[in-house]
Amino acid sequence: MRHSHATETPTASPIVEAWTAYRTGNAADWTPAQLVRAKRGTRVSVVIPARDEEATIGAIVGTICRELTGRVPLVDEILVVDSRSGDATAAVARAAGARVVGQDEVTRRLPRMEGKGDALWAGLAASTGDVVAFVDGDLRDFSARFVSGLLGPLLTDPSVEFVKGFYHRPLVRSSGVETDGGGRVTELGARPLINLFWPELSGVVQPLAGEYAGRRAALERIPFVSGYGVEIAMLIDLLDLVGLDALAQVDLGERFHRHQGTEALGRMSAQIMVTAWSRLHRRGLVAEPMPPSTLMTQFRRGGDGHLPHLDREIVVSDVGVQERPPLASLARRPYAVGVA
Repeated sequence: MRHSHATETPTASPIVEAWTAYRTGNAADWTPAQLVRAKRGTRVSVVIPARDEEATIGAIVGTICRELTGRVPLVDEILVVDSRSGDATAAVARAAGARVVGQDEVTRRLPRMEGKGDALWAGLAASTGDVVAFVDGDLRDFSARFVSGLLGPLLTDPSVEFVKGFYHRPLVRSSGVETDGGGRVTELGARPLINLFWPELSGVVQPLAGEYAGRRAALERIPFVSGYGVEIAMLIDLLDLVGLDALAQVDLGERFHRHQGTEALGRMSAQIMVTAWSRLHRRGLVAEPMPPSTLMTQFRRGGDGHLPHLDREIVVSDVGVQERPPLASLARRPYAVGVA
């Protein structure tokens, strides 16, 4: 006798549903004036890592200066970390009102590392705030809500340690605009990894978002991955350190920025996978600390080095990552605050 079973539609776990309901906010929930009253002596820094961003960095810094230091005294420090720019990024940021430090200046006594994560670590080391907000330097049509929204939960709820931003990310193509087409690495790389191995974090809308804020006391207790794995590592490490309930997310609206090509996104995805592997090793889920290889082979059509029969050039990249140790673990700080 055959039995028919009704197919049940999968749903999010009760933990994830409860977290998203309780810990998700909107930037419009707080005004800058309300947050100034909630500061109660808390010092706030905004750190912006920037490499060759002279076209956008001035407007970002200028908006924060005008809206969040001039009109209301919400932000105490705007710090731009010049990540080996070859253009006028540093000069433009300084003219707009930011304090500027060089990535290599901050880490000069330490081994050289590459990538965004190292610039973020340098920004944390050189900044002075009790609460530190990180904002990418390539944003267009920047709004002060990108900062005030991140600060909202941290300044009004002492149980929140870290806030992740999320937003709509339009992808502009010649054929039209995809409203949420900008999160390709998230959907194809990071989200599957998180759902499979860290399901508690599956309610995070944009785990790779470049806008987030945290309390210094927590941020100084986690390592910073040197490359594009920094955001997923930060989420996983903070989950282990402070627990899911101390994490929050805020809708920041819409985000416009420069999009990278598929080949670059592939390398980013690989770095995220290497980073995830290291965290799986720490949990005892994989035996080796590193995957079998960190070399990634890609094929580029045409080019001077194309191979016979392929009509493509083989491009090999090392997608391995390094980590700066938690700042709190260092006996001597790598940077003297106030040196410009």
